[in-house]
Amino acid sequence: MGNTHFAAIDLTLHVNGCTRRLRLDSRVTLLDALREDLGLTGTKKGCDQGACGACTVLLDRKRVLSCLVLAAQCDSRDVTTIEGLARGQELHPVQQAFIRHDAFQCGYCTPGQIMSAVALLQEGRAGSDDEIREFMSGNLCRCGAYPNIVAAIREAAGREGG
Repeated sequence: MGNTHFAAIDLTLHVNGCTRRLRLDSRVTLLDALREDLGLTGTKKGCDQGACGACTVLLDRKRVLSCLVLAAQCDSRDVTTIEGLARGQELHPVQQAFIRHDAFQCGYCTPGQIMSAVALLQEGRAGSDDEIREFMSGNLCRCGAYPNIVAAIREAAGREGG
């Protein structure tokens, strides 16, 4: 049995407003390309099976689990990671709300939670706390900061109370 060689591909990613050209093995996931090839380590590798949401990023403004997407599928598409949310020193409103509501403890799931929350708000799915919980259910938090996460999203949506 000899070595099996896989095709290297050339692709262009538009990541956080910057064009990045890469040459990668065709099997590389978007998650690994972001972390290992582009040095964007804010996107976390949790389960590597699409079950925890730690790797959530926006692909063409829609949330995806980057561990389940091949980088090759993202050629010439827009990718937004946690590093791309802030505008200079000004944090995104969801990031600000997460800080105000202490919506994280260990912080490992926080980037994925925030990216999912940004998409949820863009999708108009923060009408009630139940709706927030339903559309955030793919993002797991081992520390159990869920009430604070919901409160932060509620605030970012401009809603009061529970």
